[in-house]
Amino acid sequence: MVLVLGVDAGGTASRAVVATRDGTVVGRGAAGPGNPTAAGTAAARSIGAAVREALGEHDPASVCSGVAGIAGAGVMADPEITAAFTVEWAQCGLTCPVTLVGDAVTAFAAGTSAPSGAVLIAGTGAVAARIDDWRVSRTVDGLGWLLGDEGSGMWLGLQAVRSIARAWSGPTVDAGLAATIAARAGVTTCDELVQWAGRQRPAAFAALAPLVCAGATAGDALAERLTTEAAARLVATLDELGPPDGPVVLAGSLLTNTTPVRTAVLATLAGPAGTAGDPAIGAAWLALRQITDQEEAPRLHHRMLRPDREASLARH
Repeated sequence: MVLVLGVDAGGTASRAVVATRDGTVVGRGAAGPGNPTAAGTAAARSIGAAVREALGEHDPASVCSGVAGIAGAGVMADPEITAAFTVEWAQCGLTCPVTLVGDAVTAFAAGTSAPSGAVLIAGTGAVAARIDDWRVSRTVDGLGWLLGDEGSGMWLGLQAVRSIARAWSGPTVDAGLAATIAARAGVTTCDELVQWAGRQRPAAFAALAPLVCAGATAGDALAERLTTEAAARLVATLDELGPPDGPVVLAGSLLTNTTPVRTAVLATLAGPAGTAGDPAIGAAWLALRQITDQEEAPRLHHRMLRPDREASLARH
């Protein structure tokens, strides 16, 4: 049996899929953070663990093509990181080369079979990328929570806490989103909120984004303002790329799930946009494209990713 491997590795988790030549997914695996910029050589071990789980009982030697979409792929120029991945692929039993691309490429491929266009990603972080022939030619933002990632889940949660702290007056917090976040943080005063915020890792603020989205859906004024602003910042980030030479794909949890941010972005964009499915499957399709007839590639893309996108939207 001929197999291909696809990997989606980010700062939160690494996921791998194994598929047959006809595009059928026959194995999935997941492990810890796979961003080498943040995790160093441990990223290779996390990705390797996800690959081994996805392979299961399948012979690793039957994998004839692999693509891994990795956040912070530029750090692969570091010899120590490159060596760690080389060792990991060998320990997984892989004998084929594994092509490493930026995670923006696999996100784009998860939404279209076109070789060029643009992708807007908004999950924990946020970035827009121009894709030319399945390569990133330019990016805007993606600068991390301290310097950018505007409109992301991290940005949304942090802005909510900042707004609540600034508006807090008197012995009690305002009703609605403010009260919900105060309860999540386990605080009853503004001073306690400030102390809580100072103890948190950045990811804790991203975890508040679903509360902000839920508040906006329920009509909370603060949440509506924040989600509207998040969408405006994301569209501005995309606009900085200039007109795309192909389709626009929306990716990341804030833009692939049914959220107020997605709704506002779609209402603001000048043209239509596609929605990314599973980036790990997008990576597997890119690996499959390397060994299949190019006229067959779009059909395989539809088979592998169309149901995934529709199921994702239906769940949310």
